[in-house]
Amino acid sequence: MDKNFQEEQFTGITTFTPPLYKQRYQFIKDLVGKYKPKKVADLGCADCSLLWMLKFCSCIEVLAGLDVCASVMKEKMHRLSPLPGDYLQPAERSLTVTLHHGSVAHKDSCMLGFDLVTCIELIEHLEQSELKKFPEVVFGFMAPSVVVISTPNSEFNSLLSGVMLFRHPDHKFEWNRAQFQSWALETARCYDYSVEFTGVGHPPRGMENVGFCTQIGVFVRKYPQTSESAQSKEPTEAAYKTVFKAVYPSLKDEKYLRNAVVGEVIFTAQIIKRSLMDRLMLEHEEYNDNPAERKFQPSINYFSEDLGRLVGKHVEENMKPFVNGNVVYIPLTTIFSFPKVNRLCGTLEKLRELIAGKVTLSSDGSAVVFNTEHENEEN
Repeated sequence: MDKNFQEEQFTGITTFTPPLYKQRYQFIKDLVGKYKPKKVADLGCADCSLLWMLKFCSCIEVLAGLDVCASVMKEKMHRLSPLPGDYLQPAERSLTVTLHHGSVAHKDSCMLGFDLVTCIELIEHLEQSELKKFPEVVFGFMAPSVVVISTPNSEFNSLLSGVMLFRHPDHKFEWNRAQFQSWALETARCYDYSVEFTGVGHPPRGMENVGFCTQIGVFVRKYPQTSESAQSKEPTEAAYKTVFKAVYPSLKDEKYLRNAVVGEVIFTAQIIKRSLMDRLMLEHEEYNDNPAERKFQPSINYFSEDLGRLVGKHVEENMKPFVNGNVVYIPLTTIFSFPKVNRLCGTLEKLRELIAGKVTLSSDGSAVVFNTEHENEEN
């Protein structure tokens, strides 16, 4: 629940490198890499440090945090807002981050439909009445595919200097491994989950019998939840108050996709035009050096080998850029063949739709055009 957990301040027999909270967060990050969840909720999110780390995981599209202390969330929640760079280069995936003020002992439909729910150093902060309701809320009502619960292992406390009873003054209890596993196995049985036990924070050599400093249970739902069962769980009133919401710019939003495609098309067309004009300039110089070979050329059709390699395929005749007078024509089929443009648009028709009115096209809409006369005047 608290990033700067009091155990990190102990300077006695045992120290941890990296710090124990970072080991817990890395455990969650590795689990995200394994299960690839799209929607993740962190219960007891406190200062939002775990959420901040998870927002960089490319598979996650929805992040939600819940904590009973709104002031702690509000102090650090600005870190979850999009940065200027997120608008300059929007990601291909969508991402929405929401923070809620409320108790894990209450149900709210905003927490339905999550793939992974994390409860990191949370349950030991719950009163007995809250702990009693916790399994039904998380496993029965929310019913995510995976639940991760970490909690202190009281057997390790003898190795931590300064611990008299509990590691943190707000802890209501601290379980040994047998107590945690008994609770977890019964919870898993009641709600059709399997559970595996592990932990972080290895004990010193020779003291392995005390187990990990932080014990962890990973619960995996045995049977998929049907949409009908999810809908039947919705309560009539919201129990949580939303204190923060950020929607990140994404290429799934047509506004940002259009801007990205237009920028990429102009950039790609400029590369092709520059290569073409450089080659024509070289041929012009060779032409002037050999008066006997001069011939009248009203237009020139040229596509270099270098551009052919960029496109990565055999260049058909209708894909070749050409110059007619002072106008350079870059066929859309050529631009569409570039991998990034192709990936952004998917189809040539979509490419035309996205750049319409933003990029100068030929009369039949088949090519991007540049007037070199105007450029020469500007230069």
